[in-house]
Amino acid sequence: MSEVKTLPLREELSKELTWDLSVIYKSDESWEDDFKSTQEKISDIKAFKGKLNNGADVFLNALESMLDLSRKVSSIYVYAHLKNDQDTANSTYQAMNDKARYLIAQTQEATSWFEPEVIELSEDVLSSYFEKETKLAKYKHYIEQMTANKAHVLTSEMEALLAGASEVLNSSSQTFSVLNNADLQFPEVKGENGETVQLSHGMYGELLESTDRSVREEAFKKMYEVYASFKNTFASTLSATVKNHNYQAKVHHYSSARESALADNHIPEAVHDTLIKVVNEHLPLLHRYMDLRKKVLKLEDLHMYDLYTPITGEASLKYKYEEAKEKTFEGLSVLGDEYKDVLDQAFNNSWIDVVENKGKRSGAYSSGAYDTNPYILLNWHDSLNHLYTLVHELGHSAHSYFTRNNQPYVYGNYSIFLAEIASTTNENLLTDYLLETTKDPKARAYVLSHYLDGFKGTVFRQTQFAEFEHFMHVESAKGTPLTADFLSENYRDINSKYYGDSVEKDDAIQYEWARIPHFYYNYYVYQYSTGFCAATALADKLLKNEDGALDKYLTYLKAGSSDYPIEVMKKAGVNMTDKEYLVRAMKVFEERVDELEKALDAIEG
Repeated sequence: MSEVKTLPLREELSKELTWDLSVIYKSDESWEDDFKSTQEKISDIKAFKGKLNNGADVFLNALESMLDLSRKVSSIYVYAHLKNDQDTANSTYQAMNDKARYLIAQTQEATSWFEPEVIELSEDVLSSYFEKETKLAKYKHYIEQMTANKAHVLTSEMEALLAGASEVLNSSSQTFSVLNNADLQFPEVKGENGETVQLSHGMYGELLESTDRSVREEAFKKMYEVYASFKNTFASTLSATVKNHNYQAKVHHYSSARESALADNHIPEAVHDTLIKVVNEHLPLLHRYMDLRKKVLKLEDLHMYDLYTPITGEASLKYKYEEAKEKTFEGLSVLGDEYKDVLDQAFNNSWIDVVENKGKRSGAYSSGAYDTNPYILLNWHDSLNHLYTLVHELGHSAHSYFTRNNQPYVYGNYSIFLAEIASTTNENLLTDYLLETTKDPKARAYVLSHYLDGFKGTVFRQTQFAEFEHFMHVESAKGTPLTADFLSENYRDINSKYYGDSVEKDDAIQYEWARIPHFYYNYYVYQYSTGFCAATALADKLLKNEDGALDKYLTYLKAGSSDYPIEVMKKAGVNMTDKEYLVRAMKVFEERVDELEKALDAIEG
């Protein structure tokens, strides 16, 4: 009888494969001391409430006290959540993580008055503060960000009323979440090995990747039978959410929900419009890729449930962790010595928690605070996918490192709009490196299909969602009832437009809108597409060694939130209100389709 392989305990791991959190706190006792002293300082912040109009010195003192508290709380939280994630069964760290989260909530409550009070100060008063107190100079952009949308902020009393009603106004989103994640009952279906499996959200994704077409088809049809049976309920929750977005925009004096949502990051609506326009113009490229998928899979009819199964079989490239480190340095060498130094620190200064252990949180992420290392959690397995995960998370950590080492705390972070660009640029650079160094046609085909499927899922699919999301908000604002039949009919049409004539018009796909949680996020999904395209364009500039490309890219990594996101990207060499970066990304996609066709021909030859 073969021995069952079990996961090691945390204490059994070698230190070389774990992160070093002692550089944050030397011991749990030190953390406890800091927790208590920080908690005592929360009341000090409340003492400034109602006094921001008492002069520049009081304003500066209040601002810096609030930022200092936030800075300290961030380190307290990072230590606790990383300790908890390395072994989620450890009750000591469960408790510490809960305490840290509660401390964040206390801090947010204690400082919630600050922004409304700043906004209520007149422009003349704020200007006089900056003239009288030179130490306020570095905070000018921070305050400008707060007051930029001043015309759309209501009185304190009205904002308080809306805040108090937020639980009611957002209840439809919560209802969707409970229904979708807890109450829906999915049927049993056939698994890849003929066994009976319980269909679920996670299992659905796995089954669609199956090489057994009957498995994919059954999972697809059974999944959407459930959503079809609840279509009117889901239409009701989604319609109420869209109405809430439109209502909030209207009462805050915005012309649309989209203008309101994008204003949070000071993103012009032209970015959204340009994305949808350019992607629609390049849909023939997606149709061409669908034709290729149909040909390689040798299918007479290509259905929506055939779009996720790998067309090249199992990966022929696998890397042990030490090999992956070598490939990372080689693949990202175009980023220069300054970037290489950060990679050296990541690998040599215990930033990365590498292997899986019993109780460790699943998945991968980059996390940290201004005064900590930008740590990385992995659950390493020898595969090409995990190499991509490694360079992706290193992209986040390098971005954080450069930001925190070049910006004061107040600008030592970056917006969601910018976050995925650095990580995806790394993935693009790795893809190019692997194609340059891999000669085996089958391995090349796998790398290319990995990239193309990522582009399909992130750029084309998320733009499809963004277009449908905008359509719903516009129609609802006009008074059109968002009934289940109306949503289904229009979703079917837009899905058909995106995938073209090579993909069958499966009736079941018309209900996909009902299971997409991002439709409740209020103009969030477009950022996946813009970020991926910006990263593709930046990687292309770096690989072609265009004049100033590297310096501009490092400027972006170091900028943090010292300027508006759209301006940071201009400094990187990408104007996201213009279509050039999108067209450039589409050109790279086209080149990769060409390369995949050649690799597949070589395999057959």
